[in-house]
Amino acid sequence: MSLQHPNSDTHTIAFYNTENLFDHLNDPLIMDTDFLEKANKKWNKDRYETKVYKTGKAISKIGFDDLQKPPSLIGLAEVENDKVLTDLVQSTHLKDHNYGFVHYNSPDERGIDVALLYDKNSFRLETSETITLHVESKLGVRDYTRDILKVSGYLRDEKIHVLVNHWPSRHQESDATGHKRMYAAQRVIGLMNDIRDADVDAKIIVMGDFNDNPKNESIQFLKNEQRLYNPMETLLSYTRGSANHNYKWILFDQILMTDNLLAPKNGGLQFLKADIFDDSFLTQFSGKYKGQPFRTYVGKKYKGGYSDHFPVYIQLKEQQPLNGSDLHSET
Repeated sequence: MSLQHPNSDTHTIAFYNTENLFDHLNDPLIMDTDFLEKANKKWNKDRYETKVYKTGKAISKIGFDDLQKPPSLIGLAEVENDKVLTDLVQSTHLKDHNYGFVHYNSPDERGIDVALLYDKNSFRLETSETITLHVESKLGVRDYTRDILKVSGYLRDEKIHVLVNHWPSRHQESDATGHKRMYAAQRVIGLMNDIRDADVDAKIIVMGDFNDNPKNESIQFLKNEQRLYNPMETLLSYTRGSANHNYKWILFDQILMTDNLLAPKNGGLQFLKADIFDDSFLTQFSGKYKGQPFRTYVGKKYKGGYSDHFPVYIQLKEQQPLNGSDLHSET
């Protein structure tokens, strides 16, 4: 049974790898040639606008059945620039929800970045910064990959810190890039230590496409070093995940949190649930890929779907009202 009115004291926090949310314009500073009209993929204005519409629709539905409102915070991966984010927050399903965004251009050669959307009615942005990962191949060649995005602010009246990640990719089935993700984990640990040096009780959420499953070494190392809770560990199964590779489910998309969100000492935000948002409209509805994510492309072939990843999300509930000033919208 759904609620009749939005649940004001519970918040959905989500992460979504959008599968190459590129505009259709040439940027000479990045490798965006696959997403131009003359490229083999035949990307164009209509396909771009369809992609923005569907991405906005997917975001608006995350956690909606529970709370009758879209997410308060949404980390994104594989977005090209400010233009696509501006178009996204002004798209059909999101334009009435007063979203802002935080984005920095990263040195990634393909031009795909991470970003954070936030509901200005729920979240008051305080600070943000981007942290570059200086990773190299085993031969010492620099890999220009995605930055880590660090955003701090107040969800309702409680301060939280969000770290949005898209760690270095795998190469087929090999683990030749595993050391790069271990380095990324170490950088996140360093960032968390810096936050805790300033506030020992800081509430921190680490989200992203980690290109590793919950039980892989990099995620276990991060979790154990920082005493994090990873609710995604119980969601991956033979029949369910956030993406599918060679008919095998994987859960590279995860949201971890500091343990003070499980049992807060003085009320405030507390973890309620976690899930994969894999509603049927996001899935391939027929054929040999039935039930898998309904993708925008398979190779060079346009399918017109949403993404090759499902969003993941957690929900936090305000257990007790906290004293503090009213929120105001950012401009």
